[in-house]
Amino acid sequence: MQTVILVLVEVLIVIGLSRLVGLGFRWIKQPLVIGEIVAGIMLGPSLFGLVAPDLAASLFPAEAVPFLNVLSQVGLIFFMFLIGLELDPKYLKGNLDIAILTSHVSILVPFSLGSVLALLLYPLVSNDSVGFTAFALFLGAAMSITAFPVLARIITENNLQGTRLGTLALTCAAVDDVTAWCLLALAIAVTRTNSMVGAIPTILWSLFYIGFMVTAGRWLLQRISRHYDHAGRLNQFVLAGIYMAVVASALITELIGIHLIFGAFLLGAVMPKNPGLVRELAEKTEDFVLIFLLPIFFAYSGLRTEIGLLNKPELWLLCAAVLGVAIVGKYAGTYVAARVCGIDKREASALGWLMNTRGLTELIVLNIGLSLGVISPLLFTMLVIMALVTTFMTSPLLEWTYPKKLIQLDMVEPDPTAGESTEVGSPTYRILVPVANPNTQKGLLHIALAIADTKMQPAAVHPLSLIQLEEDYLFQSTPGEADRLIQTRKAALEALIQTLEPPEIRHLVHPIVRTTKDVGRATVEVAKLDRADLILMGWHRPAFSTNRLGGRVGQILSSAPVDVAVFVNPDDSSGSEVRSYEKLLVVYAANIHDELGLELAMRLLVNRDTRRLTVLRVVQQGEAPSELSYEFMTLLEQLPATLRSRIELPIVEAPNPIQAVVEASGSVDLTIAGTSRAWGIERQTLGRYTDQLAIQCRSSLLITRRYSQVTSHLSSLLSPTSNEAPVDTQESGVEV
Repeated sequence: MQTVILVLVEVLIVIGLSRLVGLGFRWIKQPLVIGEIVAGIMLGPSLFGLVAPDLAASLFPAEAVPFLNVLSQVGLIFFMFLIGLELDPKYLKGNLDIAILTSHVSILVPFSLGSVLALLLYPLVSNDSVGFTAFALFLGAAMSITAFPVLARIITENNLQGTRLGTLALTCAAVDDVTAWCLLALAIAVTRTNSMVGAIPTILWSLFYIGFMVTAGRWLLQRISRHYDHAGRLNQFVLAGIYMAVVASALITELIGIHLIFGAFLLGAVMPKNPGLVRELAEKTEDFVLIFLLPIFFAYSGLRTEIGLLNKPELWLLCAAVLGVAIVGKYAGTYVAARVCGIDKREASALGWLMNTRGLTELIVLNIGLSLGVISPLLFTMLVIMALVTTFMTSPLLEWTYPKKLIQLDMVEPDPTAGESTEVGSPTYRILVPVANPNTQKGLLHIALAIADTKMQPAAVHPLSLIQLEEDYLFQSTPGEADRLIQTRKAALEALIQTLEPPEIRHLVHPIVRTTKDVGRATVEVAKLDRADLILMGWHRPAFSTNRLGGRVGQILSSAPVDVAVFVNPDDSSGSEVRSYEKLLVVYAANIHDELGLELAMRLLVNRDTRRLTVLRVVQQGEAPSELSYEFMTLLEQLPATLRSRIELPIVEAPNPIQAVVEASGSVDLTIAGTSRAWGIERQTLGRYTDQLAIQCRSSLLITRRYSQVTSHLSSLLSPTSNEAPVDTQESGVEV
């Protein structure tokens, strides 16, 4: 009983630390799995055992480690099943000839270099009981691995699915995966029989079992797929049968003489790729596997990783040699093969870095090698470092080689303004509208169209729908599932666009759908790529705050290099209600943010003949009112008399400017205020914005924040054909 309690305490520590470190690595834009691997190493002799050896020995005694091993092996079986489930044959359809050549060269080169390196390492770091052939095979296989799950996630997170680079990388990785696992199975067979000749029966039995699974096994699994189509759900009885098949297949491959992970992987690979069945099976399986079992595997690996073994400069040089061979072999093999196939230099280089991703798959291979005794603890530690470094470097090197600005958007409908000049002063006014839920933000799109639909300047409105990927979920982050989510969201946006009135404004709307891990950061990136002039978003109450300008809204307000407007509707926070907003109020205190508010109000006024605009200046006793900008006054003088008559410019004296604005908002439909201290909306420590006016305003509210490097667009509203002479504002009916 004491051992059971100890193991439960260990599991508690492992899961907690894995989540914590994983979140830290996610914050620096690294895969969650890298953080979890590092957490496992931290619990072992490399850190915890070094800093507090007595406490480490008490928490992780030798007699408890076998229990962690059992749990980790169960986790590995079901994780490999999920990897096989994820390996969709459709990845092998595009550029298959190029992919086969590239992937096999990307295996052959590092495998050959690893085998040559084995000549140096074998007498220095190997076990005496291991033959050179088995040692060289294992080292070559370790150098050749590409982690398909991690690579698929990197492609999805960078929205490369659907591009030539993404498709080619997935195809290469899929072919690489199959070939590398076959090489590993061969290495295991040779290790266990200690000769190539002795491994022949194991190889023959393995081929027979693979043939059986591809034929009879797949036929049986097809019946499960048809049952799912009929029932529409995966019940516990069927799920139990599938899990039993996973374990049985793992046992068979273990008895054959390769390893239990191959049986689990094979069953997942031959499982019919019925989208509904695969999705539900993955959702039911991956939570427990990824959150509970895999961190135990990382901890078990960490307990066997001893960085302290690298205690001499020459050992660190050997480690550097292992790392160099792994990186150069994989990159050079991929790059040269891709160039021979006609891929341009930049894409070939990006493909080389993507194929260098090793991650968790490498760790599985290394643990097998250590368990079989084919690699020593010292070499195991070197190879773990290699796995971490090669995975850690993939994302930044991909961004450096193939930056986001080169990734074709391919995510908007045909845009008639796309071919126009992108220089400063482009006539197209672009509004980016983040849409979290197409079913509830119709009103927000209507406001954007009311601002954009000007007769004096071309405009485009881009509803931006970002699908947030949770890296914890293996299947959700696959390119295939991401494509399904994108198509579903695009259909919802198209349905929303078809409801917009009047119909003639719909041609201005061109939706953008992307996947991302960070919605706020991705919104800013898309705004730059799309050359947006304005981000118009609704407010969302953060989960842990009452501040209306917190969370993602505050993040975008603080970091977007374009103008931003936040729509706050006290009765309908999502912005779904469509209103006309006939009476407009702009509160003005002569700052750049109020100037943006004035510009948006003028756009709304120009686009509808019935709207009225009040530009309110509030002063305290004895103060002079703020001067309206020269550009606005120039525009005012050139407006037709009928339009000028709908503008009022009152000045109100009040001891509390915010309360005066609140009172004035009671008689209008939409109040527009800039982010300034005058209106209780200012940026404070850590980019947080106060929201006093947002809370008290009696009408709908549009909060504007001008990007400091942007000049006013009011001049674009001036009619180029207007020849009217300047008219005194009081005589023309404008009330001051």
